[in-house]
Formats: sequence, C-alpha cells, structure tokens
Amino acid sequence: MTTHAGGTSTATRDSGHGLVSGWTAFAAILMVFGGLMAIFQGISAIAKDNVFVVTRDYAYQFSLAGWGWVHLILGIVVMLAGFALFKGAMWARVTGVLLAGLSMIANFIWLPYYPLWALVLLAIDVFVIWALCAGPRPTTT
Repeated sequence: MTTHAGGTSTATRDSGHGLVSGWTAFAAILMVFGGLMAIFQGISAIAKDNVFVVTRDYAYQFSLAGWGWVHLILGIVVMLAGFALFKGAMWARVTGVLLAGLSMIANFIWLPYYPLWALVLLAIDVFVIWALCAGPRPTTT
C-alpha cells in the first residue's frame, strides 16, 4: 500500500473523481468487451447469417432477427455502462450489475442458437458481477 507524505492512501481510488483501478477496472474492461461481442452477435443475427442453428422445439422460441435486436441494443447499453464505469460512479456499478444480469438471462436463452458464444458471454457476465460486487474496500485513514 503506497502513501503520500500526508498519509492518504492511493492504493485504490474509486471515488468518482479519477480513473478506477482494481476489480472495477477489470469489470469495466469486461463490460466493454462483452458489450462489443453482444453487438456483433446482434448484427450477425439481424443479418440472418448462416452461423446460427435454429432449433424447432425450443421453449423460448423467438425469431432470429428479434433476438438480434435484443442483443444489439443490450450490447450497446452494456458497452456504454462499461465506459461509464471507468469513472467509478456508484450508479455505474449498480447499473453494471443489473445489465450483466440481463445479459446473462439473454445469453442463457440464446444457448441453442450459438452455444459457445453464449457460454463465453455468460462467463464474462459472471466475472463482471463478481468484480463489481467485490469492488474496492473503504480505506481507513
């Protein structure tokens, strides 16, 4: 732990006045990456690419283009929240947890269409929620 001459701790600053570090920065990077992947997922589904498998008897049947729009919009919002998270605002942390949860639900329902892609994004969302909840500890001075 490093200190200045005045005795204030600089190890983890997450007060919203500067750039974040630690788990919050890790979550922000993962959110930007996960949002970008969801955007690509949405664009590919809207374009009705031949990459996806369409199952007949799936309980959550929805058109591929409809799922594409869901993933595209959710990906844009997740990516924007990831950029906001770099400032360390508490609202961005809460929003990040909520959006990662929504992304987990969307990717769980997306499993039959592209299982590997959905599992990777599910894992990213789990790490985002964990990193945002583990976040910085209050420092005692």
